[in-house]
Amino acid sequence: MTADAGAAAEVRAALVRLRRATGLTVAFGGLVEDGRGLRIGELSGAATASLRGLAVAPGSGLGGKAHALARACAVTDYSTSRHISHEYDVPVNAEGLRSMLAVPVVVRRRVRGVLYGALRTAQPLGDRTLNAAVAAARDVEQALVVRDEARALLAEMRAPAADAGAWEQVREAHAALRALAPRIADPLLRAELLGVVGRLATASSPPREYAVRDCAVRLAPREVDVLSCVASGATNAAAADRLGLRPETVKGYLRSAMRKLGAHTRLEAVVAARRAGILP
Repeated sequence: MTADAGAAAEVRAALVRLRRATGLTVAFGGLVEDGRGLRIGELSGAATASLRGLAVAPGSGLGGKAHALARACAVTDYSTSRHISHEYDVPVNAEGLRSMLAVPVVVRRRVRGVLYGALRTAQPLGDRTLNAAVAAARDVEQALVVRDEARALLAEMRAPAADAGAWEQVREAHAALRALAPRIADPLLRAELLGVVGRLATASSPPREYAVRDCAVRLAPREVDVLSCVASGATNAAAADRLGLRPETVKGYLRSAMRKLGAHTRLEAVVAARRAGILP
């Protein structure tokens, strides 16, 4: 499975979940190709192949509008709506779609894909349906973030070390890859990560002098507990079970720790905590 195929699989799974959660007749979507805009590659519940492979330019049609604005858009009757352009009426009408929504997949302020949901009747799509579509897009966003982080770490591990002081990067990458591996749906990418983890785990012990002990960051004991579990590769659910907390409580401690450390992701928080001497 290639990187693109793995990302497409995340879109496909999200579309299936969206239909199950909402009862939408059809769900479809795809990824944004660099320099070529959005291409519809995944269909769920479609009766025809009219939408498959359709290239959607930013600003064009409903999905192109969602792409250009980086926000969810919806219409009650696609073919008669005055709020969108109509370059794609032929394939949409061939599938018999009327009411439709489109939600962008946004990763680090960049639209990486669009998810659509549709009915074959003209009727308003309620907040419940829209919220479910937004949640499905967020699932894809998180999966793409994980894949991006994994690829970046693997690339870092393949690059030759600049000097003997590179152990810090090796140790950080080892913990980060352990945390990522259970969250990777792509079996080939997951196997590659686990292979690297295994090789790093057999490396000689690192010097401990790299830790910075004079950092002003102060974490609460439970925040340190949660970060320690995260550093060992535990999911929020596993950390909650290990610490005797609710999963939502674990998320709250993790968010608080990330804010104090100036981190945007779980992995950045672990790295920052180690550099601050908070984690070993």
